[in-house]
Amino acid sequence: MAVVIEDDDDIREVVHAVLEASGLEVYAAGNGVDGVDAVRLHNPDVITLDLGLPDIDGIEVTRRVREFSDAYIVMLTARAREVDTLQGLAVGADDFVTKPFRPRELLARVETLLRRPRGSTLLNGSGGTTTAELPPAGGALSLNAPTASPVKASGQAAEPSGLEHNGLYLDVATRTTRVGTEEVQLTRTEFDLLQALMEAGRVVRSTTGLARWLHAREYETGGYVSESEERAIQVHIANLRRKLGDSAQSPRWVETVRGVGYRLAAKSSEN
Repeated sequence: MAVVIEDDDDIREVVHAVLEASGLEVYAAGNGVDGVDAVRLHNPDVITLDLGLPDIDGIEVTRRVREFSDAYIVMLTARAREVDTLQGLAVGADDFVTKPFRPRELLARVETLLRRPRGSTLLNGSGGTTTAELPPAGGALSLNAPTASPVKASGQAAEPSGLEHNGLYLDVATRTTRVGTEEVQLTRTEFDLLQALMEAGRVVRSTTGLARWLHAREYETGGYVSESEERAIQVHIANLRRKLGDSAQSPRWVETVRGVGYRLAAKSSEN
């Protein structure tokens, strides 16, 4: 299901038709307040959102929606300034498309969000665990090592869907995250990036590689990644750190490898 929030009648009809033709049930709103109400009523999987709305702008809509929904948010913006896009990502949007756009491009972005590769921890033949990342359709299975430790219950085998690192717990099956006993609310994109980093462990994931992965282009190694897409990853990582209470200078979980990308911080001796 999708909600389209757009004040331009022509663009709203185009986006509505494109998403509906892809098989989604679509609801539309012509301003921000009605859009927030539509999201609350219909609980969509994805939202397309114009930044320049007549009442409250798309950034404020995103803030309000994130109070109750984890739907994927794709911003549609005609604004040339990158700061507007980055501000939208900073308050919880997942992706952006700049106007004028081709309907096929928008549809590709939405479909990518809805089929993001998920990870699972698999039992290997020796009774241990191997973490495998599920690639986009048509890709080969990619094994990453070392990884964050699978969560273990007392006296039981490793929990297949759980990862733990320095007191940070991530459960892929329930898509929940907690630090110690406190649950942390992440957007879907923040969760997906954290999962990618925890599965890779101390192996560095480049900013460019993470951008390709988010857009299902991990195996198109020559695929172009724009500076805006790389900056979007940096903003998502900053949001993730803020919610976890992590520090870029003295990281407990997400470590920056300057000029390259990110990886898990070293394992604490307390764990």
